[in-house]
Amino acid sequence: MQSHKQKANEVELFKKQFLTFCLGSEFFGLELHQTREILEYKGVTPVPLMPAFICGVINLRGDVVPIIDLALRLGRPPITLHRRTCIVVVEIEVDDNQVVLGLLADSVSEVIEMDGEKIEEAPAFGAKIKAEFILGIAQKNDDFIILLDADKALSPKELAYLIEAEFE
Repeated sequence: MQSHKQKANEVELFKKQFLTFCLGSEFFGLELHQTREILEYKGVTPVPLMPAFICGVINLRGDVVPIIDLALRLGRPPITLHRRTCIVVVEIEVDDNQVVLGLLADSVSEVIEMDGEKIEEAPAFGAKIKAEFILGIAQKNDDFIILLDADKALSPKELAYLIEAEFE
C-alpha cells in the first residue's frame, strides 16, 4: 500500500505548466518548458518570398529568429497588431538540435498548472486544427484552452513543406 507522500509525489509527476495566450478570441497554451521568453512586439524585418504565416525575422541577441503568425499557421485570420501584441519565443527539438522560433500572439494570459488527468484528449473534429498539432484540451473556469504540441505544429520540416507547397 502506498503512503500519502508517495501518492502526492505521483500526482506532482502528472502536473504540467503551460503558458497561455490569445489568438483572437481563442485561448491556446504551450508547455512552459518550451518557452524561452516573451518579447514586446517592436516590428520584424520582412523576408521576401515567404508564405503569409512567416512575418519575417528579428535579431535576438545576435541570433536571427523567424517570426510566425501563429493564428495564420493554425488557419485563423492574421493577428492585428495592437499594444498587447507580443512574441513568444519558443525552443523546439528537431533531430537532437534546438530550434528557436518566435510566435506572434495577440496577448499572453498567464502560466497555469494542470493535472495531466484534467487534460482531455484532442477532439477529432471541431477545433479546425490538425489533430496531431493538439496535445489536448484544458478547461479553466468557463474557457477552453487548446494545448498545442509545439514540436509538431512548428516542426521546421512541416514549415518547409508548407513553404514549398505554396510556391509549386
